[in-house]
Amino acid sequence: MASDPASLQNTVLSPDANKAAAPADANGVLTVDLDAIVANWRKLEKTAMPAECAGVVKANAYGCGAEPVARALADAGCKMFFVATLDEARIVRAAVPSAPIYVLNGFFQNCGDGYAKLDVRPVIGDLNELAEWDVFCRRSGWSGGAAIHIDTGMNRLGLTVTEAQGIVPRINAGDHGITLVMSHLACAESLNHPLNAKQVATFREIASLYAGVPASLSNSSGIYLGAQFQFDMVRPGAALYGVNPTPEADNPMQPVVELKARIIQTRSIERGEGVGYGGTWTARRPTKLAIVSAGYADGYFRAAGSNDGTRGAEAVVAGKRCPIAGRVSMDLIAIDVTDLPNNAARRGHMATLIGEGITVDELAHHFGTIGYEVLTSLGRRYARVYKGGATGGSSVAASSPG
Repeated sequence: MASDPASLQNTVLSPDANKAAAPADANGVLTVDLDAIVANWRKLEKTAMPAECAGVVKANAYGCGAEPVARALADAGCKMFFVATLDEARIVRAAVPSAPIYVLNGFFQNCGDGYAKLDVRPVIGDLNELAEWDVFCRRSGWSGGAAIHIDTGMNRLGLTVTEAQGIVPRINAGDHGITLVMSHLACAESLNHPLNAKQVATFREIASLYAGVPASLSNSSGIYLGAQFQFDMVRPGAALYGVNPTPEADNPMQPVVELKARIIQTRSIERGEGVGYGGTWTARRPTKLAIVSAGYADGYFRAAGSNDGTRGAEAVVAGKRCPIAGRVSMDLIAIDVTDLPNNAARRGHMATLIGEGITVDELAHHFGTIGYEVLTSLGRRYARVYKGGATGGSSVAASSPG
């Protein structure tokens, strides 16, 4: 997972974002475009109007850095944030001192003081949680609020519909402390999936009983299912970071991350020689290889490699796409740069693994997963460079274990 942003020391390098640079000893550089994140949020906000558009910054803002991302979104006008855990809430609270923050994984036992100290709101999805929260609030006098999560078909977290109906008298009595009622779509990325219609109908019926409590159903993809799914608030996550929320159509989001890895050696091999563990890729001609300092320990999945029967992912070297040769190992990737001009790929140069036309979603296809997992797996050994944001410039952050 990406480094904990609370441990990163950022230094403004230049008012010109194009002059951002990573340390000379960086094996790889992950550049995060905060302005692109803000632009994506504004597009989602406009699409969902008049619903409020929150920002989901869990999992270290999907690997992009929760603190700088939350700060940039708050500066752009985002007023509400969602994280998964109390530890994540601590980081985001440092960036947004007063914005409401919801903790999606709920109210943990014997942790009430932590929620109250940070002034963050648990998303309660179980009647036992609700009872424990009530006890804590009575004993402490805390009145920070909480969300109620209703399961409308995901069968993961959430109160059943019957349980949610049982709370309605409490809502009608007033002074209930519930600040949001929400559910989560299971198949929003599939435009015509029948579960979408079932979930929105169920949620609309229940939410209508929670008089005066704002309602939220849509994640990134749900926003694009139409106004009937948007209610009072939408909660985009992956789309903020450039993942396509409409897989059945072109991506309306701007790309956010660029990943480069350093070439640490070039070498030539003869026709018939194998490359990498298992020797599963064989050179069909005299071949030049660029070996880059990244691998599956850095979140570049082993599945992206190639063998004699299957072409894997590609990287961009000297402006040209070049195929991965052989298996991806823990720390290294071999790239076939035979078709480049002489000396176009040299020791110390950078190969682009994400960016220059290689999207997060394309890489996810080669990894056999989704863009969410690509982003949240971005390794802790990369130096992180932030472009844009409130400074209008760039900063570089050296990675540390997180």
